Amino acid sequence: MEKRWKIKEQFETKEIKELSVVLNNLDATLTNILLQRGINTYDKAKSFFRPSLAEIHDPFLMKDMDKAVNRLQYAIENQEKILVYGDYDVDGTTSVALVYSYFKNYYPNIIYYIPDRYTEGYGISFQGIDFAVEHDCKLVIALDCGIKANKKIDYANEKGVDFIICDHHRPGGEIPKAVAVLDQKREDCNYPFKELSGCGVGFKLMQAWTKQTQKEEAKLLEYLDLVAISTCADIVPITGENRIFVYYGLKLINDQPRLGIKTILELAAIKSELTVKDVVFTIAPRINAAGRIASGNKAVEMLVEENSDKAIEFGGDINELNTERKDLDKIITQEALAIIAENIDLQNKKTTVLFQENWHKGVIGIVASRLIETHYRPTIILTESNGKATGSARSVKDFDVYNAIDACSDLLDQFGGHKYA
Repeated sequence: MEKRWKIKEQFETKEIKELSVVLNNLDATLTNILLQRGINTYDKAKSFFRPSLAEIHDPFLMKDMDKAVNRLQYAIENQEKILVYGDYDVDGTTSVALVYSYFKNYYPNIIYYIPDRYTEGYGISFQGIDFAVEHDCKLVIALDCGIKANKKIDYANEKGVDFIICDHHRPGGEIPKAVAVLDQKREDCNYPFKELSGCGVGFKLMQAWTKQTQKEEAKLLEYLDLVAISTCADIVPITGENRIFVYYGLKLINDQPRLGIKTILELAAIKSELTVKDVVFTIAPRINAAGRIASGNKAVEMLVEENSDKAIEFGGDINELNTERKDLDKIITQEALAIIAENIDLQNKKTTVLFQENWHKGVIGIVASRLIETHYRPTIILTESNGKATGSARSVKDFDVYNAIDACSDLLDQFGGHKYA
């Protein structure tokens, strides 16, 4: 694939000099880069170079946060069992690990659930709701999913199970009838930062509950490593609050890594200071491998484990799953590229859409990303699962694949995601 560099326009010398003086005569080239990134004042530069926890937004600015905290407190006061429910990817499993392990410090009557990628699929499932009923869970906190689960929430309401939804994906035309729906992308939500990960939204819920109940916030900040991992892995912009979360989360990982992460770093032979790149290409794929090949529960077990020997065991299992994932990814990518190479019509299309019933459901998203490296265009890879075609989409700059799929949503059972995936 040929690549073309697009150079951002240089700012005027006068503008560069003015900001440089304000920033203690910062180098002109660096000053220009800041201006290109929209950092044009001293305060913006300070926030960029020195992220501060004091700049984290009030969680109660998020729509429905008061309802969520009140329902959570009601569950505690009435000794209700709480189920923490999350997606099987990195964002989902780190979300569950954060909410479950933090909240368990104060309320032991809590369990967690990760749906099976192959039998239940993405998001809130009927099986998951039945699990909540069977285990007498009156409240479910759904993380990194649920914003379009209208039918599932209706089913839960019929069963007497309340939901607090913590999601960051785009809502559909109607918000689910849950007790509370936390999603900064809701049109009626005035939360000032719109790019939180699912784990970021879960953190905001815990922040709000901590504030409401006057608990010490320092304890919650010990979980910013999980928010940082989710933020990097989900490829959300590392700006605003996300930059603060990643800055302090990386410090935790480098200085005091939790046992599961420490095991991953040792198995990957990472000895230098960890960077965002290391999170994206070393930590995240291993956590993801659990949900792709086996079960996301394995990732949560590793992330919440406090026994060193067990953490090493869980980490070793996940490392083996990641090796299997890499082998599958390589084989299917080669097969997909061969299909395109042998078909001139596919080569000349503006999109790539491929289907093979035997391709592994757990890696088709990675394969879609790999194909874009060679054929730079929106890509959808499909396979067969439980008698239906299921797939994963990846896109290229400025093409909103979510809107494209939404335009033919009448042909689909369900879908969800972002602009580029």
